[in-house]
Amino acid sequence: MRINTDGVLLAASATHKHPKKILDIGTGTGVIALMLAQRFNGAQVDAVEIDFQAAETANGNAARSKFSDQINVFNTAFEDFITNEKYDLIVSNPPFFVNDLKNEEKRKGIARHAAADFFGMLICKSAGLLSASGKICLVLPIKQALEVERLGAEFNLSVSEKIYLHSDKDKPVFRVIICLEAGIPKLEEHHFYIYQSDKVHTEAYHALLKDFFLAF
Repeated sequence: MRINTDGVLLAASATHKHPKKILDIGTGTGVIALMLAQRFNGAQVDAVEIDFQAAETANGNAARSKFSDQINVFNTAFEDFITNEKYDLIVSNPPFFVNDLKNEEKRKGIARHAAADFFGMLICKSAGLLSASGKICLVLPIKQALEVERLGAEFNLSVSEKIYLHSDKDKPVFRVIICLEAGIPKLEEHHFYIYQSDKVHTEAYHALLKDFFLAF
């Protein structure tokens, strides 16, 4: 499972003033969990992953990093995840091809596809795990982001931020980072561009990811 742009942009963009507990749902090989541990020194990061091989890789990556004391990896489906913790920040780069044709390779299919009731479960369970000042941040296509916004309202969660991701200024939005919080927060909306020209990243992209990518 390769590192993808969606995940790293989510990990670098999700904000909270001082999260003590963070939950990464569907951590894959642990990149998002590692980035959050780097950004929020001292925060405890719980990372949930359904795929055994990916969870083993995430656990190994965490163990070999200097953030090993901050990260716990759980090999389980999120719906089966049991905890008494309350989280200040919950993030996920979830599967989003709801009811689409399934990938022939089962493991990749699990990572990319979701059942019709998946987002209902995701928001319902996440809402129950939030601390009083908690925030949920997801990266999604526009269609699924609108569905999450609707579902959030059912649990008294409102959208506090939307970051619209574009390949460049001439391309339409391909993903949205959407953040939900309790109450009625002021909505902040931004557009983020990855490239300024062919294979040349924007200054904003460099600034956001320079602390994580060795190539920068």
